[in-house]
Amino acid sequence: MSVTIGKGEHRYRFVENWAKLPDGWEFMDVGAVACDSKDRVYVFNRGEHPMMVFDRDGNFIKSWGEGVFKRAHGLHIDENDVLYCTDDGDHTVRKCTTDGKVLMTLGLAGKPAPFMSGQPFHRCTHTALSPKGEIYVSDGYGNACVHKYTPDGKLIKSWGESGSGPGQFNLVHNIVTDKDGWVYVADRENHRIQVFDGNGKYETQWNNLHRPSGLYCSCCAGKKPMFVIGEIGPVMPVNRAYKNLGPRLSIVDDKGNILARLGGEDGAGPETGKFLSPHGLGMDSTGAIYVGEVAYTNWPQSFPDRPMPRPLRSLQKLVPVT
Repeated sequence: MSVTIGKGEHRYRFVENWAKLPDGWEFMDVGAVACDSKDRVYVFNRGEHPMMVFDRDGNFIKSWGEGVFKRAHGLHIDENDVLYCTDDGDHTVRKCTTDGKVLMTLGLAGKPAPFMSGQPFHRCTHTALSPKGEIYVSDGYGNACVHKYTPDGKLIKSWGESGSGPGQFNLVHNIVTDKDGWVYVADRENHRIQVFDGNGKYETQWNNLHRPSGLYCSCCAGKKPMFVIGEIGPVMPVNRAYKNLGPRLSIVDDKGNILARLGGEDGAGPETGKFLSPHGLGMDSTGAIYVGEVAYTNWPQSFPDRPMPRPLRSLQKLVPVT
């Protein structure tokens, strides 16, 4: 029996066992997922085959990136089907074709900037583009800032520092832009999304979130942007069993108003209808949401006394219910 979550016009049905993996293959943690103009789905994962590509029905097409990426974290695909692959283990962003040819690399492979120096990169997390093609990189686990580059890779500016005030970050985990050039940053451990103009000027923040991790902006022609936010649930022993904190997906409008919440009422779980750790989000042309989960990393945090099942689900597809 299919499982449906959400409410009103924001109802979604889970598609079980969507991705048809080759025999013996496994995603392990899925850091990010994104769709190109043909609705091919790119799954950036931490298994032996870092980039796996599927059609919309889940049929396996190809893989690439073996021996190139150390730790998949962020993925953005632009309107020309160019991929920006953020590797926090290698401290780089690689601009690639759909076949994996590297066109440009930001950062020095294997050479992190000094911890909390504000210099690019120390475990960068995600990438977004301005309407002019400028490149924003959230930087991330060993920094607390956002970097802005020209389309050809020249650093323009950086902003942010460690803290909890406006324009400060406590693990800047994800970044997206909209068609008007606003920049939205998932400030994960400050439990908020911060909004900036294209030059890094603080505008506002969205609260009532719990550890926002995944972030996707849907900008349809003639419509205001809508956002999907993947929230990670509590993992500390003192609050691990608390309710209504996720993990879950939140549907949010362009003012930060929460339109719907998908799951999360009863905490984490591997069962259909629940999430473990919604880390990366993508959407195809039909409005289906793809959820990449760092499930293997999350399991011992959420379930320290339960043996980990193998294989453990790390990718889900949700289709809108009309």
